[in-house]
Amino acid sequence: MNIRVSVTVFGRVQGVAFRHYTSLRAMELGVNGWVRNQPDGSVAGVFEGDEIAVNALVDWCRQGPPAAVVERLDLRREVCTGGFRDFSIR
Repeated sequence: MNIRVSVTVFGRVQGVAFRHYTSLRAMELGVNGWVRNQPDGSVAGVFEGDEIAVNALVDWCRQGPPAAVVERLDLRREVCTGGFRDFSIR
């Protein structure tokens, strides 16, 4: 079953290659969507794909790459549209 989630990751998550590593992990898992830096210092993303793969990517985001310090992750389920063909950094 495919799902779609929107995430916002707070903490020291900019300037530590969070978007790059999220993109690599998404491609490994076969998850489509996007990730981007937010003006408030957080990182936001939308992930869509197989439920197990999307959940694995969300779990990865709870820690992020080695230099990141994740303080909080906000998660919201959305209607899965199948509108993404790949994963991008915005």
